[in-house]
Amino acid sequence: MAASSPEPIRLLHFADVHIGMENYGRTDPQTGVSSRVRDFLRRLDEMVSYATEHQADLVIFAGDAFKSQNPNPTFQREFAFRVQDLARLCPVVLLVGNHDLPAVEARASSIEIYDTLRVPNTILGREYAAHTVETRRGPVLVATAPYPVRHQLLRDVPVPPNTTIAAIDDLVAEQLHLRLSALTDAAAAAGDMPRVLTGHFTVGGATFGSERSVMLGRDVMVLLSALDNPAWDYVALGHIHKHQCLTLGRADAPPVVYSGSLERIDFGEEDDHKGFVWVELARGDTTWQFVPAAARPFVTLRADVRGSGDPTRTVLDAIRRADVEDAVVRVHITADAQAEPYLLDSEIFQALKDAGANHVAVIQRHVERPARLRLGISPEGLTPFELLERYLVLKETAPERRDALLERASALFAGPAE
Repeated sequence: MAASSPEPIRLLHFADVHIGMENYGRTDPQTGVSSRVRDFLRRLDEMVSYATEHQADLVIFAGDAFKSQNPNPTFQREFAFRVQDLARLCPVVLLVGNHDLPAVEARASSIEIYDTLRVPNTILGREYAAHTVETRRGPVLVATAPYPVRHQLLRDVPVPPNTTIAAIDDLVAEQLHLRLSALTDAAAAAGDMPRVLTGHFTVGGATFGSERSVMLGRDVMVLLSALDNPAWDYVALGHIHKHQCLTLGRADAPPVVYSGSLERIDFGEEDDHKGFVWVELARGDTTWQFVPAAARPFVTLRADVRGSGDPTRTVLDAIRRADVEDAVVRVHITADAQAEPYLLDSEIFQALKDAGANHVAVIQRHVERPARLRLGISPEGLTPFELLERYLVLKETAPERRDALLERASALFAGPAE
């Protein structure tokens, strides 16, 4: 009788939590914590509940725990609570992202405390290294590729004086490629155990979300060909907020997946799906699925009130037709000069609140104003007759009528006969 295949290892992959984002929120006077910070923490709680319910064997966090490199103690505490919950369940790999790095190299990263305190079941990914992680369903090789720091990658590389920035970029990319190649070689020699590479960087061809608005430092681009290798069974990426899979499509190609961020940062991510990735990991036979999170909706309402008899009513009708429940909302109104004075922002704002909007970001007006007719030259030095003549020409007055008007005007300009 043939031996049964081992069960797939249940892997949860998430990234880019960015605790500390407070835009479009309100501060709770009792806790001092922004409502938007609570949004991000709720998404983490949803994910922890999913991992517990589905009995995850391994969790990989692919970097960027906080918005800033120096998060306040409250944010660190709240993230730690969730890491502890996951670590009680299974091993947790914590990769260092660019937002986790200190501004000064000698300082600790914002997630280094887990390694310092030897928090059980946590593995800190601060080096380019391969780790054999024991799970309840067998071992997994997890290779960690933290955010590429330029001066660290070039520490042992001679850089001649006056080297151009472009040449330095090429050297950095070359050093990063060498480290990724070494990790691939380690994976190829790992026997039959499943192999996962987790990295925090930009892969060529990926579609950006809003991460550039909060990005720290200059990015190093990684070629997809450096990751798309059958030595890996899954590549768990962080850094880009838009969930996507970059696999080239070969039968032996591993899934190369950005989990995306758990919560929306701004309107640039209005249409993006947010969540994490659930992976059934097996050597040469890995499957995965994206698990959506209940991220805060962002909604842009657009109303054109040009020529409207009741501009405010037109906007209120657009609000009634839209679903803005619990959403962060912005309103873009296209108006003309006649309609603008009749737009009542207070009524629009109240209608949004009555419809259940969580936060009104902005009510923005785009007013079309007719261009003024111009004479084409400076009027200084022109007589009243000449000014009138040019005006009638610009107004495209019929020649016969123009001549008649100018004749009458000439008499008026001349004044009464003596």
